[in-house]
Amino acid sequence: MTGRVLLTVGDPNGIGPEIAVKAAAALDGDPALAPVLVADPHLVRDLAREHGMRIREVTGSVAPCSGLLDLLPVHALPAGDLLPGLVSAAAGRATVAYLRAAVDAVAAGVGDTIIGCPHSERAVNAAGIPFDGYPGLLAELAGVPRDRVFLLLVGGGLRIVHATLHESLASAVRRLTPELITAAGLATAEFLRSRGNRHPRIGVCGINPHAGEHGLFGDEDERITRPAITALRAAGVDAEGPLGADLLLGPERRGDYDAHLAMYHDQGHIPVKVLAGRTASAVSIGAGLAFSSVGHGAAFDIAGQGRADPSAVLGAIQLLSAPRVPS
Repeated sequence: MTGRVLLTVGDPNGIGPEIAVKAAAALDGDPALAPVLVADPHLVRDLAREHGMRIREVTGSVAPCSGLLDLLPVHALPAGDLLPGLVSAAAGRATVAYLRAAVDAVAAGVGDTIIGCPHSERAVNAAGIPFDGYPGLLAELAGVPRDRVFLLLVGGGLRIVHATLHESLASAVRRLTPELITAAGLATAEFLRSRGNRHPRIGVCGINPHAGEHGLFGDEDERITRPAITALRAAGVDAEGPLGADLLLGPERRGDYDAHLAMYHDQGHIPVKVLAGRTASAVSIGAGLAFSSVGHGAAFDIAGQGRADPSAVLGAIQLLSAPRVPS
């Protein structure tokens, strides 16, 4: 890794500021992993003091120093709008501002990896910003089409990419096309190759039960999923399917693949959440940026109480800080 990890605090009224500072304190003294926080200074000042760290505001590339919490300051949330546990438009706007600042900081060479603490979709949308999760927002900020950035959920020994994400099941099925699934598969293969897997194998889930059972349970897989797999193979990707998700992700077969491609949110989220719980990491792929977020929410019910666990943040940092192979 050539640069620092930029850790945005997500929704400031959730547990993001707390787990960001706890993660920074846990990694204090580790030059390979110590992050630069991206936040309003007033969000983290007292938390840093509680963990025996002093804040050093940075605007450029700096080496970590033991005892210092490096902070890229963003003035997005007035102190009076810091209301732990409350879903608010002000916090939603700040969430977006932190990510925008981190993307700009990558372009400026401050860091090369972004980790996002949990957000609130309700808060961001309340601010009048269309938002269905970090992948779409990251695509917009990076200038990449929204349908070319995908969520990769990692946990419990699984890596599952989602062709569609936060939308109704009916909408997801309508939007699935051979081109969309092919793009998701290509992004998956590119990510795995960049992490050192030169010949990744990808298992592709069917849309329907048993992948349609040759038309018995619908023809969508014959019309949509199978042509995508043919296109992926023609592009040099070792893709197998479509097969029923229960078969591909079951204990007998899940280890046969380096990653799986799910067609919709629950098909991919349920297996990872069952196996990994709150320790899962969510990686956005296809935007040309190394970005991950945690696999859990903003936990407004315990915000500001000092009870939040930073394990998922630490896991996300370690995941994206693994050596990368230049593409």
